[in-house]
Amino acid sequence: MADPRRVDPTFWSGRRVLLTGHTGFKGSWLALWLRAMGARVTGLSDVIPTSPSLFELARVHEELQADVRADVRDAAAVERAVREARPEIVLHLAAQPLVRRSFAAPAETFAVNVTGTAHVLDAVRAVGGVGAVVVVTSDKCYAPGPDAHPETDPLGGDDPYSASKAAAELVCAAYRDSYGLPIATARAGNVIGGGDWGADRLMPDVLAAAVAGRAVELRNPSAVRPWQHVLNPLAGYLLLAESVAAEPERFAGGWNFGPAPDDALPVRALVERVGELWDDAGLDVAVQPGEHPPEAPTLRLDSAKARAELGWRPAWSLDDGLRAIVEWTRAHAAGEDLHEVTLAQIDAYGRASAPA
Repeated sequence: MADPRRVDPTFWSGRRVLLTGHTGFKGSWLALWLRAMGARVTGLSDVIPTSPSLFELARVHEELQADVRADVRDAAAVERAVREARPEIVLHLAAQPLVRRSFAAPAETFAVNVTGTAHVLDAVRAVGGVGAVVVVTSDKCYAPGPDAHPETDPLGGDDPYSASKAAAELVCAAYRDSYGLPIATARAGNVIGGGDWGADRLMPDVLAAAVAGRAVELRNPSAVRPWQHVLNPLAGYLLLAESVAAEPERFAGGWNFGPAPDDALPVRALVERVGELWDDAGLDVAVQPGEHPPEAPTLRLDSAKARAELGWRPAWSLDDGLRAIVEWTRAHAAGEDLHEVTLAQIDAYGRASAPA
């Protein structure tokens, strides 16, 4: 196993970075982290996806070199943004991220997640000068199976969202193998953290119920998922970009970033723990009535490759992450400065990830 590594601020200081999807939940956390290290960040996104949003509450736009509004389905706009930004590193997070929405809008999901990824990579190919591309897909890119997925498992997907992420992986492989582009893909899922207001996502529903003092309604309380605080996989994406830039032949390809096995919990257990941290009285749980889209009963990632070759470790356990989420949500409810609160949590994570 490689020695544990922390993200290297000296690598990012002054570096030109194009970050797609920067107005989203993960993108906002990542934009603030990059700027805290001195990176020159150009963000590309079509809209701010939720209201409220971490992007607005944490004033992410104040940290950007450029805040570009463009849709990844618009190839000309994407190429124009890449030419103007002249990025040294591209981090592609823009996506249609919701499984349930993919059932209602499958063509849109494929257009954004597959064709949009091709547009970004085509612009990188046309403009040149990019030392590393990290495309964020999902743990759901794998064909369903009962065991923890290593990167060698077959790709697949029984629903439009999962299939779109598997297809995005194939697009990345084609651009990497056909044109020699330094592309790595990052597979993580069930990411949680302060400032997430995404529709049909568990943690926003749980925290809204906690604030309102009402029961939490769950679709599938027994489903097991690899929960992790958003800063854990973001650290993985940054370490991966650093590694690809240094040795593209070795580090290009697919990588899993999942939590420790003990942090893969059933939905009900996660909700109960949040309730304990929020209030000694806990949270009441109810099961949503009616039909719901099919979901895999268990989903786990095998991240041994990232641990062995990148030196990546989740610096925060699930309990650490849940405490940070409760702290962030209480700060929001109290009207605190969320730009400073979010940066403080990024700093605390960085200190926790430092080798002993």
